Amino acid sequence: MSEAHAALIGQFYSSFQARQAQAMAECYHPEVVFSDPVFPRLVGGEAGDMWAMLLARASDLDISFSDIKADAHEGAVHWVARYSFSATKRPVENRVSARFTFQDGKIIRHIDSFNLWRWSAQALGPMGLVLGWSPLVQGKIRRQAAEGLKRYQAKQGG
Repeated sequence: MSEAHAALIGQFYSSFQARQAQAMAECYHPEVVFSDPVFPRLVGGEAGDMWAMLLARASDLDISFSDIKADAHEGAVHWVARYSFSATKRPVENRVSARFTFQDGKIIRHIDSFNLWRWSAQALGPMGLVLGWSPLVQGKIRRQAAEGLKRYQAKQGG
């Protein structure tokens, strides 16, 4: 196990718990590629901006993480976010598996995996439960998230 890479993952999620988006972004390589079911591909500063946006929106965010594993090249962790979804105020518990690749002592690739249908059922309520599996609804979730990130970046001057 790479202690340095495990510590880097721990630093990332401890910063997340402390709502320190800049500290999270500093764990990333400048050319990081981030992916999850909502944001399929964010590159470089977009990834840090996404975390900053999510932290700015979340009034009641609780993050926990466990099972950090890391070697010289790759790492993984399980984490859970509990919060009220900003658009509906509905409670969400999102269980995420994250995988990482490292380069130059930083995270160069970050892939979060979670069940988008389960998330949409919690965040959107009955519509998410009934239709959250559909490509149309999942596409709409992705488009709205991308538009929200663009608005956030414009507001921040980025």
